[in-house]
Amino acid sequence: MLMKLHIFDFDTKKVQHFFILINLKGVLEECLLFLMKNKHHNEYYCLYTSCYYKEEDIKLIIRHWIRILHIQFGWIHDFDKLVVNYVMLTYFLFFIQVAIKTFKYLLTPTVFMLDMFCSLSKLLNIFTEHTKDVWNIDYSTFDSNQFICSASSDKTVRVWNFENNKQIRLFNVSKHVYCAKFSPYHYHNYRQNVICFSTYSGLIDFWDFKDEQQLQRLSGYNIVYGVEFSQFSGGRYLCSGSVEPNISLWDIETSKSLHAFRGHMGSVLCVDISPLQNNNNNSNDNKSNHIGLTGGNGYTICSGSSDRTIRIWDIETTKQIVVLNGHENWLSSVKYGPNELRVDSNTILSGSLDKSVRLWDIRSGQQIQVFNGHTSYVNTAEYSPFEVSNSEIGSISNVICSGSKDNTIRFWDIRSNKKELYVKIGDDKKDVGIRCLKFVPSKGKNNEKIKGCCRVNLCYGSCKGPIYVCG
Repeated sequence: MLMKLHIFDFDTKKVQHFFILINLKGVLEECLLFLMKNKHHNEYYCLYTSCYYKEEDIKLIIRHWIRILHIQFGWIHDFDKLVVNYVMLTYFLFFIQVAIKTFKYLLTPTVFMLDMFCSLSKLLNIFTEHTKDVWNIDYSTFDSNQFICSASSDKTVRVWNFENNKQIRLFNVSKHVYCAKFSPYHYHNYRQNVICFSTYSGLIDFWDFKDEQQLQRLSGYNIVYGVEFSQFSGGRYLCSGSVEPNISLWDIETSKSLHAFRGHMGSVLCVDISPLQNNNNNSNDNKSNHIGLTGGNGYTICSGSSDRTIRIWDIETTKQIVVLNGHENWLSSVKYGPNELRVDSNTILSGSLDKSVRLWDIRSGQQIQVFNGHTSYVNTAEYSPFEVSNSEIGSISNVICSGSKDNTIRFWDIRSNKKELYVKIGDDKKDVGIRCLKFVPSKGKNNEKIKGCCRVNLCYGSCKGPIYVCG
């Protein structure tokens, strides 16, 4: 009660001076929060120690500001003690808040800070077996073992054990191979380790790479470029783009073509299927997701073409619903925003031979951002597992990356079209550019080993054959 009486006895000017001191605490909190957003977590110790001010230090700071502001408190002798106790209490609470936010960040498994990767990553391995363009790299885990596969113009498909860096399977093909993907459908339903790949001959082959046995073949079109599995229905459906201006939707279970989407005026060079809807995150067996003959329960396909357009197709109605115009050359890459990275699935990331990377809003059909900086063709664009502090909006932003014939990998803030955040130069100028990218978790067998220093590895294939792994 005595404290309350004293406070009510303040005149207006003295009350203002009191709250000036209290607001200094708020300013300091904002500075610490800004530092927390801009430093990676191994530097948070500095924030913790900054919260442990000694009582004498706080008194000294208060007296300094009282002297500067010419404030006189002759009517109360315990002012220093009052404010010291207040500041000590508030900073204790602030420390608890910082600790909670820090541990929440450290427990997030799929997101990493870009600055840590840039400062600590190094070259871990080079796969040298390919002799020409590596068009794509895919990653999967079978029975807790990590694998990557690659498709190349040297007419081979290769499968590697990522944990011991050994090639475990080689497929020799009669013509160029443009895409290789691990099949989630065969593992989900039959526990088989299966790879599928598309070729210049227009075939899509499925092989059990563990037993080295061909399981099935899809055919009917000339030169198949990209293929992509559905995330719903356990990966039962696959779409493919071909030199003929159409996109084919396949039912892997029956090996039948369900529909051909037509509308492009040039070759379909890249495709993707929209990610799993939020209401079906745990329903790979949900039969309501099954496409049947024409339905798709709200899912869409996006396609990029040599006609310089990106088109969105409704799987259920088989209708074209959006055409995205803006690129000035062939499309090389299209990707939906992945759910696991907390990116809006209504956005599409694209790369083009016009040297640009672009971000699109499906709902409005408009371009959101354009990222310029590459000096040659952009061969690939990917959403990365990295985040970065965006000072303009005062929060964390996702990071995208792109690989180019200019032999660089560039990282960009998804919310800002300013200069790239970081440029990684290819490890060998003789490689004549970056052809493809893939991020791979750094998880060893039974989690006893972590490969690299950043919990994630970046694999990239070159235009001359070698595949590099850094992390």
